[in-house]
Amino acid sequence: MGQIKHNFEGAAVPDKLKALLAIAGKVQKGGKLVSSEDVARARQQGATDKEIHDTVLIAAAFCMFNRYVDGLDTWAPTDSQLYRENGKRLVEDGYIQATETLLADAGK
Repeated sequence: MGQIKHNFEGAAVPDKLKALLAIAGKVQKGGKLVSSEDVARARQQGATDKEIHDTVLIAAAFCMFNRYVDGLDTWAPTDSQLYRENGKRLVEDGYIQATETLLADAGK
């Protein structure tokens, strides 16, 4: 995972994913940075219009969510073990059961 985050072009992932990640990275910096060449590369690697659309939408949404959270001056736990435990719980129980458990624990 770390290799993908730091150098996805050199990572052992499919070329289609690399092309889509390149688009997502440009969206992160500014949507107008995505060029017709970027889209053509993704299509040449087998990406559909829907996959390209979804890549742009998801990248843009994450930008919005991050700005929203930052603008509210929120905090996040710094103990990485909490994230590992939560990830394991989500894998084992799924989102719906995890939410039901949280609601039950809250007495709702």
